[in-house]
Amino acid sequence: MKLDNKTIVIILLVMVVIALGSYTLGSRKAQEPQVASAPAPAAVAPAATPAPSPSMPAAGHPDLQGVKFTHFRVGNRNVKSILADGEEMWIGTSGGVIRYNKATDQHQMYDVKNSGLLSNGVFHLSKMGDRIVVGTYGGGMSLLDKKAGQWETFNIPDGLGDAFVYDVLTTANGDVWVATWSGVNRVVGGDLKNRKSWELYTVENTKGGLPNDWVYGLAEGKNGEVWLATEGGLARYKDGKWSNWAHAEGLGEDYEKVKAAIKFDNDPSKVSSHHARQKVEQGLQNVDIAYNPNYIVALLVDRDGTVWAGTWGGGLARFDGKTWKNYTTEDGLPANHVFMLDQDPQGRIWVGTSSGLSMFDGKKFKNYSVRDGLFSNNVFSMAIDDKGEFWVGSFGGVTRMSGM
Repeated sequence: MKLDNKTIVIILLVMVVIALGSYTLGSRKAQEPQVASAPAPAAVAPAATPAPSPSMPAAGHPDLQGVKFTHFRVGNRNVKSILADGEEMWIGTSGGVIRYNKATDQHQMYDVKNSGLLSNGVFHLSKMGDRIVVGTYGGGMSLLDKKAGQWETFNIPDGLGDAFVYDVLTTANGDVWVATWSGVNRVVGGDLKNRKSWELYTVENTKGGLPNDWVYGLAEGKNGEVWLATEGGLARYKDGKWSNWAHAEGLGEDYEKVKAAIKFDNDPSKVSSHHARQKVEQGLQNVDIAYNPNYIVALLVDRDGTVWAGTWGGGLARFDGKTWKNYTTEDGLPANHVFMLDQDPQGRIWVGTSSGLSMFDGKKFKNYSVRDGLFSNNVFSMAIDDKGEFWVGSFGGVTRMSGM
C-alpha cells in the first residue's frame, strides 16, 4: 500500500537507533554521551527546562574557541525542521511541534491531542505572514494563528496533492508552492481558500518535466524560477516551462567513487515496491546499498543563485545553471548522505549529514560531530536565530551553538 511504502521510506531515511525518551524539551551538558542511558519516559510529567549548560569546545578544534554548545532533549523523536521566529524557536519533531521561548525558557507542545494538527509527524516549519506553517506526515498542511491560537488545515479536498507535505514555499509574486509525495501544488496568488487557485503538477501532466512525483524541497531562484528537489532529480519551473537534471547530466557522484564510503547497506527496494520500480527505471537495480544520486533530500539556492543539492549517497552537488560539481568524503565532507542545507549571513554553506555537521567556506569543509558538542551525528535541520545562534536538529534533540 502507498502509506506503508512511505512509512518504510521514513524509517530507512532516519537510520538511527531508537531509544526511550520524553516529549519535553530540556537541556543537558554537551559533554554527556550522544544518547542518554535512561532519558525520562514519556509518561513522566514534564519538568521545568533547566538553565543552559554550555560545554568547552573539543580539543583539536581551535576554530571552536569561545563556542558554547547547549543540548535540548526531545526524547525519542527526530527533529526534521526548526524555525527561528524572534524570541521563539519552533521545533518540528516526529512527535509534534514544540514552541520554545528563549527569554522565559518556557515551552509548549502541540500535537493531535491538544491542537488542530492531524498528524504528530512534522516535516516542515515556516511562516506565511503572521501564521506558522506546519507540513505534516499524513495530516496535510496546517497553519497556526499564534495570537488567536486558531488552527486551519488544508488537505486533499482543498486541492492538496497529498496529505504528506514535505516543504512549503511562498514566492516573491505571492504564489504558494507545496511539495508533496504526489506531485507539487502551486496556489496562485496564495489564495488558499479558493479551490480554483490550487494547481497540481505531476510527472504525467507535465509530460516528465517534473521528473518524479515525490517532491522533497523547494527554493526560489534569483530570477523568480522555482527549483524542486525530487526522488528523480532536480527540476526547474520558469514561466510555465519545465527543465530537469539527473545523474546522467552530472547530479551526484558516481557509484564506484562513493560505494566504499557508504555505511548503510539497507536497500529500500527490498521492502518498497516504489523504490524497486524506481531503481529499475534509473538503472540502479544492481546497487544493493543506500545509494541513489537522483534522490535529492535537501535543496538550497544561495544568494548568488547557485543551486546546492544534497543527495542520498551521492554527496553534495553544486549547479551553476550549466555545470555540476560534486563534493564527497574525498573532498572533506563527513558523509555522502546529505539531509540538510543552509546558508549563514557570512555566505558559508552548512551541510547536515549522516555523520555530522559541516561548514563549507567555498574552499574547504570544517566538520563537527558529537565529539565537538553536537547532540547527535544525524543532522536533519538547522536555523539561525536573531542573535546569530545556530540551532541544529537531530535524532533525540537540538544543539544550540553560540559564538560561531
